[in-house]
Amino acid sequence: MKLATPRWWYLREAKVAPITRLVLAPLSWIWAAATARRIAQGQPVDPGVPVICVGNLTVGGTGKTPVVREIARRLGGAVLSRGYGGSLEGPVKVDPARHTAAEVGDEPLMLAGDLSVWVARDRAAGARAMAEAGERLIVMDDGHQNPDVAKTLSIVVVDGETRDDEWPFGDGRVFPAGPMREPLKVGLARADAAVVLLPGDVEAADPALVASLASAPVLIARLTPAQPPPAGPQVGFAGVGKPWKVERAMRAAGCELADFWPFPDHRAYDEPMLQRLAERAAQFDAGLVTTEKDWARLPAAWRARVTPWPVRAVFENEAALEAVLAGAKPRP
Repeated sequence: MKLATPRWWYLREAKVAPITRLVLAPLSWIWAAATARRIAQGQPVDPGVPVICVGNLTVGGTGKTPVVREIARRLGGAVLSRGYGGSLEGPVKVDPARHTAAEVGDEPLMLAGDLSVWVARDRAAGARAMAEAGERLIVMDDGHQNPDVAKTLSIVVVDGETRDDEWPFGDGRVFPAGPMREPLKVGLARADAAVVLLPGDVEAADPALVASLASAPVLIARLTPAQPPPAGPQVGFAGVGKPWKVERAMRAAGCELADFWPFPDHRAYDEPMLQRLAERAAQFDAGLVTTEKDWARLPAAWRARVTPWPVRAVFENEAALEAVLAGAKPRP
C-alpha cells in the first residue's frame, strides 16, 4: 500500500498532530533501533567497481533522482535501483523499449532513456551482475541505510526548501512519528557529502540548514526545468513524495495551472482516474502536465495526451562537486 507523505512531518515544531506523534513515538524508537542494528550487522559486498550511493536521510521526496542522473551522466556510470513498484526482482538491465514501469519501477524506466540502468531487489547481487556485465562505475539510487554493498562514496540529498515553517527534518523525529529514516547525526556520520537541493524559486540555501549539515561537505544544487512548461492553461498532477512541491515549481516556472491534483508516491494511474483528469482539463479547456516520473507510469495510450515536464539538478559549485567525486572515478 502506498501512502501519501504527511505534510505535518515537515513542520519545525510539533504543533500539528501532537497526539499522533506521541502515539507513534514507541514505533519510532523500534524503527531507529532496527535500522541501527541492521547497519551494524551488515557485511557489505565489494562488487569490484566504485559504488556511489545517493541516498536520503528522510522518507519522502527530496529530489534525489535528478542528482543520481547528474552524477551518473558526469561519470559515465550505470544506475542501480531497487525498482520500487516494479514486479521484476532482477538483476536485470532496463530496456525502455521492452519494459514497463509496472515491471521495473517508474524511476528506473525514466532514467533508462539516457543512462544504463539496472534493477535488483538484492542490491549486492545487482552490483555484482553489473560489474560482471562490464559496468565500470555504479551509482546506487537510494540505499544509505542499506549495508549490503560496499560504498566508495555516500552522498545524501536534503530538500532545501524551508519556507512556511517547513523544515526538511521536521522536528527530528524518526518514522513513523516524523520523516527521519534514522537520527540526523547518525545518518550524517556515514555521509561523505550532503547535497542541499533548492527549488527553482528559492534564491539561496538557508544558512541554518547548511550549518546543521556541517559535519560533511555541503554541495548546493538547484532543480532547474529542462524545458519550459507547456503553454496555455494546464491541469497538473503528480504522485511523488511531496506533490505540493511540484505544484509550486510548476507555478514558479510560469505554468498556467488551472488545477492541480496530488497523489501518493508511485501512484499507478488507471483508466477511470485518467478519464477524470481529462474531464477536469476539458472543463478549463486545458492540457494535462505531470512529472517525468509520473509520465513513465502512464499507459502508452495516454502518453500522447499528457506533457511530461522534466527537471535537472544543476550544481552551483562545479569544482566542489568534482572534488567530492574525485575519489570514485570509473576503473579502467
